[in-house]
Amino acid sequence: MLIKTVLGNIDEPAWAARLATASIDLMEIDQWEAQKSRFRKTTANGAELAVSVDRGTHIRDGDVLVWDAQGLAAIVVRIELRDVMIVHLDGLARLAPDVAMRTCVELGHAMGNQHWPALVKDNVVYVPLTVDRKVMTSVMNTYRFEVIRYEFVPGREVVPYLAPHESRRLFGGAEGPVHSHTHEDYAGIDETGRAYGHPPLHVHAHSGAGSHEHTSPAMTGSAHDHRE
Repeated sequence: MLIKTVLGNIDEPAWAARLATASIDLMEIDQWEAQKSRFRKTTANGAELAVSVDRGTHIRDGDVLVWDAQGLAAIVVRIELRDVMIVHLDGLARLAPDVAMRTCVELGHAMGNQHWPALVKDNVVYVPLTVDRKVMTSVMNTYRFEVIRYEFVPGREVVPYLAPHESRRLFGGAEGPVHSHTHEDYAGIDETGRAYGHPPLHVHAHSGAGSHEHTSPAMTGSAHDHRE
C-alpha cells in the first residue's frame, strides 16, 4: 500500500468515534523513522506500507493511515518515545544552602559538559536519553552527587506531567538513533503537546485493513535540530 497522506488522528473526536468499533492494525515506528517523509514498514498484522508524504510532514503518534469504511478496519501509527532520566533534587533541602548550591552547579556542569538536553520543573530534572543508558549511568555515578537520586522511566510516563511547551522542549528534534556517542533523534511534539506523548486510547492490533491509496489532506508537524 502506498500512503501519500495522513487521514487524521485518533485524538480527533470524529476519528475517535469512527474507530471505537473498528479493527485496528498498528504500524509501530521509532522516533527516527517518524522524521522521514519516505520509508517502508510492515504493520503488526503483516501489511506492507510504503509511506511517501510531503517533505516537512512528520508522522505523529495516533495518525490514521488507512481506513476501510466498509470493513471497519484501519491502520494507525504507534510511536514509542525513548526513556527519560529523572533526577530528583528534593534531597537538596536537607543540605546547607552553600552545599546545595554547589551541588546544583556541579550537576549543571556535568550535564552541560555531556551536551545533555534537560528540562527543570519543580524539584525534578528531566533528561531524555541522548546516549546509551549505561553511559548516562556511568556519568552520574562518577560525580556521586550528594543526596541526588535518579531513575530511568519510559517517555510516555513523563509526558502527562508536562505542559505542551515542556513536552516540545524535552522531546525536540535531534540528529539520529541513540547509541553510545551521539545524540539520538526525538520526534517532534506539536503545538498541542500531543504528537508523540500519549499512546492512542483503546488501540489494539486486530485484523488488517483494505488496501488502497488515500488522498486526504496531510497533517504537518515540525521538529528542530539539536547538534553537538
